[in-house]
Amino acid sequence: MVFPLNRQRRFRRTPALRKLFAETSFSASDLVAPLFAIDGKNLAEPIMSMPGVLRYSVDNLIRETEEIYKLGIPAVLIFGVPEKTTALRRKRSKEQFENALYDENGLVQKAVREIKRAIPEIIVMTDVCLCSYTSHGHCGILRNQKSESRSKKKKFNSCQSPIYYEIDNDKTIDILAKIALSHAEAGADIVAPSSMMDGQVKYIREALDGKNFQNTMLMSYSVKYASNFYTPFREAANSKPAFGDRKSYQLDFRNVREALREVESDINEGADIIMVKPAMAYLDVLKEIKNNFNTPLAAYSVSGEYSMVKAASANGWLNEKEVAMEIASSIKRAGADLLITYWAKCLAEWIK
Repeated sequence: MVFPLNRQRRFRRTPALRKLFAETSFSASDLVAPLFAIDGKNLAEPIMSMPGVLRYSVDNLIRETEEIYKLGIPAVLIFGVPEKTTALRRKRSKEQFENALYDENGLVQKAVREIKRAIPEIIVMTDVCLCSYTSHGHCGILRNQKSESRSKKKKFNSCQSPIYYEIDNDKTIDILAKIALSHAEAGADIVAPSSMMDGQVKYIREALDGKNFQNTMLMSYSVKYASNFYTPFREAANSKPAFGDRKSYQLDFRNVREALREVESDINEGADIIMVKPAMAYLDVLKEIKNNFNTPLAAYSVSGEYSMVKAASANGWLNEKEVAMEIASSIKRAGADLLITYWAKCLAEWIK
């Protein structure tokens, strides 16, 4: 007796059938568009390592946000890039540094107010970090440590590598709380601490609640790996470390259990949304978190993922649209509820 073949290809025979039986889908309402704000007027500066992505002065940022919202994308994530050069940051006084971070007239605070005034319905998220504001480019307040022997002692300026350096966690989270509160006061719907400091969620949640911002949501960069995929972003945000690396506070890319501990800690401290960053190389981590926690999960498809595809597409090695759609679908398939991506506008147009 001859048995019939098990013809699984029937499900894939036509585009209509493939669409009918697709297990994973996403829409524009799942997307968040990252935006870079700069000082000045009528500026739209291209970022060389991220083709198609620009830094906008606030007036043009509003126009860009209006286009994003018309495409059905419900949220933007604002990064402030207050000064282009480390030299300018190095010359600032302590008062000027603090004003740039959490003054009501600061760059991000102004951008949030103007966007919410122009488009009240859009969800405005803000990145809460120090790396674009410090002279050394690290995500927190630097505490230099003395060398072990007198013979090793040297003098260093703020952009040279000290023999030992350490981020002062507790001073940093105090400043992060002030930044987040200033963003909430400006009208931010969701604040997103990305410094990977211990206790940052707790400090920010208490600061918000203490000033009657209980409804301001908190999206924590709970699982932010020390990744090489961030390099183009560091040009965009002028946040390249002047020395050392961020491996002492961002996660080791070899670890998953460590990521689960970070997620659990942030949820217990009051995070409303947790995030995994980068996305494409960490789909297993996304899946593991989705299987273990019931908190909304965001994934950040970062600059390196975007720029690699852009470069390959420019050389004719692949089809950007097809690859971007595949990447987005894989991230959703792994369990992400929200997708933060530099392809947000393109994806919204492609999936119409």
